Amino acid sequence: MTGTIIIAGAGLCGARAAFAVRERGYEGKVVLIGSERHAPYDRPPLSKHVDDGSLSIQHVADEKSYRVAGIDHLGGVDVTTIDPVGHVVTLSDGRHLTYDKLLLAVGARPRLLPGTENLTKVLTLRSFDDALKIRDGIGPGRRLAIIGGGFIGLELAAMARKLQTSVTIIESMPRLLARAVPAEIASVIEERHRLEGVEVLLQAGISSIGEDGDGVQIELADGSAIVADLAVVGIGAIPNIEIAAAAGLAIENGIAVDHFMRTSDTDIFAAGDCCSFPLQTYDGSRVRLESWRCAQDQGIIAAANMLGIATPYEGVPWFWSDQYDLTLQIAGLPGLAVETVRREHSDGSFLLFHLGSDGRLVAASGIGRGNAIGRDIRLCEMLIAARVHPKREELASPSTRLKSLLAA
Repeated sequence: MTGTIIIAGAGLCGARAAFAVRERGYEGKVVLIGSERHAPYDRPPLSKHVDDGSLSIQHVADEKSYRVAGIDHLGGVDVTTIDPVGHVVTLSDGRHLTYDKLLLAVGARPRLLPGTENLTKVLTLRSFDDALKIRDGIGPGRRLAIIGGGFIGLELAAMARKLQTSVTIIESMPRLLARAVPAEIASVIEERHRLEGVEVLLQAGISSIGEDGDGVQIELADGSAIVADLAVVGIGAIPNIEIAAAAGLAIENGIAVDHFMRTSDTDIFAAGDCCSFPLQTYDGSRVRLESWRCAQDQGIIAAANMLGIATPYEGVPWFWSDQYDLTLQIAGLPGLAVETVRREHSDGSFLLFHLGSDGRLVAASGIGRGNAIGRDIRLCEMLIAARVHPKREELASPSTRLKSLLAA
């Protein structure tokens, strides 16, 4: 196959797709376009702790690899419009490029706290440059306020405490990780943060936020105030759908794609954080996932389908988070469960098996030190994909090997 494939979005998803089309033997032109001047890199390390306090960018591949593969990487520029009829994209620098196939891997952007758009000491964390600004503002004797008790905020809090920063988390919900993690695991995370000296404020509304030369002042709804040198907002992300919507593509909680990552236009595909897609494992339920693995895998799947190699996306959702020496992992969608079975391990780690109304395993989650629960969660991914209906007593007993349930 020859012609031109354009990939809008030079993150992990877009970069993996670019290399994947070459690995599949594509001989045409490949153009990878991204707003950042950095070569594509992994985002998860941006909120993680490094012992010496440094922050290094972890590239998907070095620039030489793109040249060797014949991938034109255009950095510091965006795709601003799409003409699906003419197969033309317009770039922010005024250039017009034609395509045969187009992949939208444009990701998502942080949700902003209203009224903070022009504040210089109230930041969000999405890019390497964002992470550099945050690292410059924390350290011994510094005060950090984190608005939002989700994954980004909590990982950042753990990193900041390791760097001897005073940390306050402000969460509007009754508990941490309310939208993403079962309560049993969230309580372990909360307890650990408190033990590490983090001030955790739950059900805390914000009435105003401002800044002066001394830092950030946050007025809470109960009349109390938080003063910090720096504030970071982590209250979710918004998929970047604007250019897709303007081009007339179907939108449904993101750019809507089918099992083959194809949009409502047969020559335009979408993958990663910007798109919603049907999950084969859950009878076609449509979801949008902000996940490192999902972005990577969907980029590779989209590449195959752009080349006409029909390859459906059949992944089981998987998430992880490292905080201090704890790692939590989740496979599947716990929100679909009506019953949970708990399995305790002697090392203090535990697993939660989430069952649907028919007894089917729809998700599993766990937490422990290091990689204590990693192998079990991986086996649970396979059990979920196999649509097993395990016995509750077998799930609860540590003596029952999960691999035996898979074999059965």
